[in-house]
Amino acid sequence: MSVLPRLSALGSRLSLFTVACFLFTFGCRGTPKSTGTTPEEVARLVDSLQPAVEKAVGLPFKTPPESQLVTRDQVREYILAKVRKEFPEQKLEGVQAAYRLLHLIPDSLDLRTLILDLYAEQVAGYYDPDSSLLYAVQGADRTQLRLIMAHELVHALQHQYLPLDSVMVQRGNGDRLAAAQAVLEGHATLASLRILVPDPAILAGADFWETYRDQVRNQQQTMPVFSQAPLVLKESLIFPYLGGAEFMRWWEANRQEALPIGAQLPLSTEQVLHPERYAAADVPISVPFPDSSADVMYEDTLGELEIQILLAVLRGGSTATVERPIGWGGDRYRVVRTPGGPALEWITVWDTQPQADRFREVMEGPFAARARQGYLVAVSGDSVSGKPGVRVTYRPMP
Repeated sequence: MSVLPRLSALGSRLSLFTVACFLFTFGCRGTPKSTGTTPEEVARLVDSLQPAVEKAVGLPFKTPPESQLVTRDQVREYILAKVRKEFPEQKLEGVQAAYRLLHLIPDSLDLRTLILDLYAEQVAGYYDPDSSLLYAVQGADRTQLRLIMAHELVHALQHQYLPLDSVMVQRGNGDRLAAAQAVLEGHATLASLRILVPDPAILAGADFWETYRDQVRNQQQTMPVFSQAPLVLKESLIFPYLGGAEFMRWWEANRQEALPIGAQLPLSTEQVLHPERYAAADVPISVPFPDSSADVMYEDTLGELEIQILLAVLRGGSTATVERPIGWGGDRYRVVRTPGGPALEWITVWDTQPQADRFREVMEGPFAARARQGYLVAVSGDSVSGKPGVRVTYRPMP
């Protein structure tokens, strides 16, 4: 993986952390070659790729990027430090409770351990905005490392022109953060492919992207930790690259600017998944909770991507179906502490009443059917800013 992944599915929003690009499957076929790469070889590789990256992005480096070679153990320690920073115990408790109640992760899953193992499995190189350094992992296949460094160099170049840390540390709206990350990753994916694919004209064809999507998913399924991870993690880790690249292809065909920044950034994963909603300025509706004395453990926005993943889980699907918009207009959920255990309060807003009714049927049917023993699911119609809505309460029985 690559720049600033948020682990959107779990609301973790792992900001300011980059890991290896695992998506360039066209360049990673066959048996990896042993490396023995030295720091000097990594530096030469980075230097050799700079002109191509500048050409692909259309911007020069203000300062030459620097690189370091690190061991697998050093990478794991780096990831562990980031996870500890982003997941203090209180937040981790709330995040786990939220996604367990949403039936997106099993109650037995140890979230911190899974995140650490998952990222450690993926990483082969990364860019760290905190130090502005590119890191190559010792023992990575040479061909793979070239692909990864090209992708990470795009992020290093982005960082010299964009305030990545402020873009990627938004709090309280994980869906908006996921949309911003998808722009950065999609931009880096397209630029890297232009550098590495022998004939850039290939990238214009729909066949290429269909094959690319299939190969990315197939490649990921060969990784032991990833293949066993909950669907919400798998889909969220892939989304910034595939969904982001599709959005940036649309952007390049319809906008003059090289990259949407500031007020031009999409505001939701709905806008990334369905650029026509971005073009129509379909802005998410804010869904605040009324003040109360509730002991709130965690609060966030799910967004269209994760709702689509939830719908896939409820119907037993192996992938999320995101080709068509579902009419999402906004949502907000929170987990509150009760004497009988954590409880979920969730309000969703929909573009039309039929779309709200369809979602309500799912919540009253497959979602409620998965309720924990001793828990009650209550679903009701609601109205938010004049739009049809659905309120879900999932709490221990009195």
